Amino acid sequence: MYGGDYNPEQWLSMPQILETDIERFKQARINTVSLGIFSWARLEPREGEFDFGWMERIIDRLYENGISVILATPSGARPHWLADKYPQVLRVNEMRQRALFGVRHNHCMTSPVYREKVRVINTRLAQRFGAHPAVKLWHISNEYGGACHCPLCQEAFRGWLEKKYKTIDALNDAWCTTFWSHTCDSFEQVESPSPLGESTVMGLTLDWKRFVSDQTIDFMEQEIDALRAAGAEQPATTNLMYHFGDIDYFRLAEKIDVVSWDNYPTWHKGPEWETARDTAFWHDVIRGLKKKPFLMLESCPGATNWQGVSKLKKPGMVEAGSLQSIAHGADAAMYFQMRKSRGGEEKFHGAVLDHYDGDDTRTFQDVCRTGEMLERLKEVAGSRTGALAAVIYDWENRWALEGSRGPRNDGLYYEESVEKSYRALRRMGLNVDITDQRGELSDYRLVAAPMQYLFRPGFEEKIRDYVEKGGIFVMTYWSGVVDENDRCFLGGTPHGLMDVFGLRSEEIDALYDWEENTACLPGQEDSASFWPESAGMRRSYTCKYLCQLVKPTTARTLMVYGKDFYAGSPALLRNDYGKGSAYYVCADMEQAFYDDLYRLLVRQAHIPSAWQGPLPEGVELTTRSGGKADYLFLQNFSPDEAELKLPEGELLIGRPDARLKHLETLVLKVPRP
Repeated sequence: MYGGDYNPEQWLSMPQILETDIERFKQARINTVSLGIFSWARLEPREGEFDFGWMERIIDRLYENGISVILATPSGARPHWLADKYPQVLRVNEMRQRALFGVRHNHCMTSPVYREKVRVINTRLAQRFGAHPAVKLWHISNEYGGACHCPLCQEAFRGWLEKKYKTIDALNDAWCTTFWSHTCDSFEQVESPSPLGESTVMGLTLDWKRFVSDQTIDFMEQEIDALRAAGAEQPATTNLMYHFGDIDYFRLAEKIDVVSWDNYPTWHKGPEWETARDTAFWHDVIRGLKKKPFLMLESCPGATNWQGVSKLKKPGMVEAGSLQSIAHGADAAMYFQMRKSRGGEEKFHGAVLDHYDGDDTRTFQDVCRTGEMLERLKEVAGSRTGALAAVIYDWENRWALEGSRGPRNDGLYYEESVEKSYRALRRMGLNVDITDQRGELSDYRLVAAPMQYLFRPGFEEKIRDYVEKGGIFVMTYWSGVVDENDRCFLGGTPHGLMDVFGLRSEEIDALYDWEENTACLPGQEDSASFWPESAGMRRSYTCKYLCQLVKPTTARTLMVYGKDFYAGSPALLRNDYGKGSAYYVCADMEQAFYDDLYRLLVRQAHIPSAWQGPLPEGVELTTRSGGKADYLFLQNFSPDEAELKLPEGELLIGRPDARLKHLETLVLKVPRP
């Protein structure tokens, strides 16, 4: 799919614009557009009065010209009449203030009125367009998120808690409410977290986040159910967001057919390869939600209008960003927006077509070139992005860390710790899956679990079984500390795994931002003599922010701290357990440490690479596999030209001299062994 968000209802009084747009779309090889995302006021201008004729005429005209439609449900922004007549649909914030009409995504997802009105409009859309041959996919709402604290949500939250805990005594025990005399006598006393009231019970905060996530997913399910009940059989998706914390995306993904996301990197803000690796991580997070091809539903072909500094895309960036999504498993490269609005919040947001309306703009030419590239990659669609290494990134663990009250309240850097392991594996040209604590581990030869502070029920047994059967597992500092209710484990940590890792955690030292320590080899040994498998490890590495102190039992100490009162204490340990090995990293180490460590662990795990030898700095390699072929995507995000020695294969994109300029992409089709 190639195209993006199209809002032609802004131009109904200027019908010639639709015809111009269609011609431009065909020039750019655009084959799909999203319609109706924020069109409720046009579709139902007054309660119970529907006007779908304009949309049908546009869909028909697009289809006549070979352009398919992703049709949206319009629940992301309600019409004025709905808020005026039913003010209870508007959200209440944590200060217990109800929102006025305006912006978007400020509706209460608990409100029976709002749910009913959404059901009605979705049903009507499905009845009118569910059988239209142009409609290939349903786009459910838009960028779900946010919480409502109204009385309806308070009551729903209490019901959610009662279903989970059954008795108020069980809730008090789980939340440790005896501390500070915060005991509840009944579920009716529970309120959502607020600066005006309770904000120090971690179990409450964690359960509130779970409730908001569950309530959002339930709202989305009801949207989909309305379409299905009205006969619409097309797959359903919804667009997810970068680094978004409100919703457990792994749970949400279970309820949709295809995963999608909106990708807006701050290209050109720093080194391009840094931004590329961060973006690659989130492509793989999204792909990992279902371990299937996903859709990039939004990106910007020019400058955004909402980032702190909205940079233009430099030559080659539109193509590189789109092809990066395809490399990581996307079967769509889409833009927001197809044509710039004349007014409103996003009138200066980049678009395929701008206010000038010509086809000779630099952005439009970039979009055309990208369309040409995607046409040459048609056979890649549907192929998979398999991996033998995985990194665990868990939403509930993230929520718990954000409210943990220590050891550092000014930056625990959870996501950064996850990305360090991810980047180290990617630098070797390996595909990497991202999974959460509920994911299956047996498919992988190497698993990294950075900073898993919270253990969901049964996670420790999953790790034990994985290592015992021969897996290589890497865990870091501040892991296995609390249970699913944010209660500290008793009896030692990492909980349930002290024998697997051969150690017990004792203390954790939080460093100020200007402090650092080192992890180094004990004594005067070089790495090869002290640690024979470690060829390539340096004598020492810098660590910052958090340094955990552990007491080994059966684990072998591989590196020690270099200074402070814990100099000489273990900083990296290995314990062999069953047929596998468990590594424990005690501190927040620099990237070079992870690069070197995973290089040796990949050898230990016998993980093959599609690429022989080191990749040039800043060059990213990702592999998709389909049928009897592998598709190697090589992209140069460094400022320097890279010279590559390619394996034999068919060149789909790129120059035959195997030289990659800045932001250039090469795609090679090679036979699968």
